[in-house]
Amino acid sequence: MSAPPEIISLTRRFGLNLQDYKSGQYNETQLRHEYLDPFFEVLGWDVNNTSGYAEAYKDVIHEDSIKVGGLTKAPDYCFRIGGTRKFFVEAKKPSVNIKDDINPAFQLRRYAWSARLPLSILTDFEEFAVYDCRVKPDKTDKPATARTLFITFHEY
Repeated sequence: MSAPPEIISLTRRFGLNLQDYKSGQYNETQLRHEYLDPFFEVLGWDVNNTSGYAEAYKDVIHEDSIKVGGLTKAPDYCFRIGGTRKFFVEAKKPSVNIKDDINPAFQLRRYAWSARLPLSILTDFEEFAVYDCRVKPDKTDKPATARTLFITFHEY
């Protein structure tokens, strides 16, 4: 099965500009707007609530609020079905090393563990990692701990 043409277009454009994106000048907000929002839209999620659902029934909540260790935190995306949380997506700018950096993996796993979600996704579009969030996170865990899938944009 081949990827939809829109995904192919996104990956080509990303590849052409990868060096610029990895320089650190390209920020997370730009990445979310130009790549992640369209990516998840193509996969069938109403990222921008074009259906006009009430807050309680939106497919995707941006910067959802959860309690983590007594503090309120905000995962970048919360994907829901019928108003029920299914998974989080935590976005990072492309200069972040998703595969080897401990901190983003711990952050995502802690969010999902606290919300009792079974899995969640960490991505900078270049890299895409899915985590089993039923495994209690520890700040000393390696980034691969509880990671069930790791692919790069070339594999989309």
